[in-house]
Amino acid sequence: MAVQTLKDLLDAGVEGRTVLVRSDLNVPLDGGEITDPGRIVASAPTLRALAEAGAKVIVTAHLGRPDGQPDPKFSLAPVAAKLAEILGRNVQLAGDVVGQDALARSEGLTDGDVLMLENIRFDPRETSKDEAERVKLAKALVELVGDDGAFVSDGFGVVHRKQASVFDVAKLLPHYAGYLVGAEVEVLAKLTQEAERPYAVVLGGSKVSDKLAVIEALAPKVDTLVIGGGMFYTFLAAQGLSVGNSLCEESMIDTCKDLLDRYADVIHIPQDVVVADSFSADAESKIVPFNEIPDGWMGLDIGPESVKRFAAILTGAKTVFWNGPMGVFEFPKFEAGTRGVAEAIVEATSKGAFSVVGGGDSAAAVRQLGIPDEGFSHISTGGGASLEYLEGKELPGIAVLEG
Repeated sequence: MAVQTLKDLLDAGVEGRTVLVRSDLNVPLDGGEITDPGRIVASAPTLRALAEAGAKVIVTAHLGRPDGQPDPKFSLAPVAAKLAEILGRNVQLAGDVVGQDALARSEGLTDGDVLMLENIRFDPRETSKDEAERVKLAKALVELVGDDGAFVSDGFGVVHRKQASVFDVAKLLPHYAGYLVGAEVEVLAKLTQEAERPYAVVLGGSKVSDKLAVIEALAPKVDTLVIGGGMFYTFLAAQGLSVGNSLCEESMIDTCKDLLDRYADVIHIPQDVVVADSFSADAESKIVPFNEIPDGWMGLDIGPESVKRFAAILTGAKTVFWNGPMGVFEFPKFEAGTRGVAEAIVEATSKGAFSVVGGGDSAAAVRQLGIPDEGFSHISTGGGASLEYLEGKELPGIAVLEG
């Protein structure tokens, strides 16, 4: 990656300087409690390195979608508390984004202090389509760090967004890629430029439309493309088969038929499914062949024969990219397909394969199912950014670092 890195900044010296860091701390909450601190843990090494080197660290991040105005349920307070626990040092939380409290706290920082600004998306300028509005917010952020400040981009989950704290601020300060962003781009470059064969991709999730671009980009380049999750049923409908009450994107049926025609030797779909009579954790369920889904029933997981078939493919792969669960893993009755695929990828990794979990629901599934992160070569923190990179799209938050 042709950008300046955190090492370059640390080598130049940060003691006494204020460094603004854009982190991705968008963690899931349940009643104010963090249910998966993975992104906070992943962000900690960059923040720790800066604080230990004597920088005055200001962290900016978002949580949820507060619609451009303060909303207590999206406060970063629990995130600041968890980060303090992980770093083993106090983390202040400003009561605003770039207002009086943020300014006063930033001016009072001493070497090694860490200040987190309140949810950046409380300010509507963060996500504005109006560049001038975004730049105003970016300039306000720069005021917090002063003339000798620096910017470190370390939120990979947002680098595909042209937002004030990701894109515009990088144009106004000396800019560097943090440890996390650097590692993520290096991993994804390996998937696109140096992938060892056989190369297998596993795609799940609910909608074909969400994954169409990555299917089109990767199908010509990989040996195997495994399809599961809710999106699978649109591929079934494309073959003229009944899907009962399963998810199905009617508008994508012809597209799926075309994909199956063009990549028949690459695309692999489930041969059996676990169907249910309702979408609930305690629904009545049964296993049926893929072409015998009963009317009124819905597919909520891939079946055991499909798991065996996919596992045989995956355990022999040398490179694996996985994005999207195989079923409704949140319900224990319908988690077996996702667990089976995950365990097959872990086995492949143990045999020397390079495996990447592409963030989002896949990463959530790994943790909910209790599968150790160490079983994979890399678990991405940015599902959307990972997919857009693999689709060949330019990521604005990376491009600005290269500029």
